[in-house]
Amino acid sequence: MKSLTFSMRDLICGLFFIAVGLFFAIQAYGLDIGTAFKMGPGYFPLVLAGLLVIFGIIVIIQGTQVEHEPMGPIAWRGMLFILPAPILFGLTVRGLGFVPSLFLAGMLAAFASSKMRPGTALLLVGGLTLFSVIVFSYALGLPFRRFGPWLGQ
Repeated sequence: MKSLTFSMRDLICGLFFIAVGLFFAIQAYGLDIGTAFKMGPGYFPLVLAGLLVIFGIIVIIQGTQVEHEPMGPIAWRGMLFILPAPILFGLTVRGLGFVPSLFLAGMLAAFASSKMRPGTALLLVGGLTLFSVIVFSYALGLPFRRFGPWLGQ
């Protein structure tokens, strides 16, 4: 009979998922849940929290069944560029507007890879910004400012 071994990385990750999921489930439970056909403000966060708990359990179970690999180096560059990008967008979208904020956040996130070159980043982020404006502003008709008051608009 084989002894049960845990991948410490998977165990910690799974427990973290479960803890975060339970925290948000408790927070969402304080809101009106509603039903699947008439969702309240707490319905979707509760469903996502439940999925996070389920994923945590799956990660823990997988950690007992899979051959464990050593943990590689932490991708600090990716974290330093990807994590601040949505924060930058959130802080600037009302002042600069949708287009410049999305462009700046995209440029920041583009340099998470050391292989990204400035010209390529400009093309990719420009295309992403154009696509987003077409979809969200024109196709869906969402009411937001494309250019904000910080730019004199």
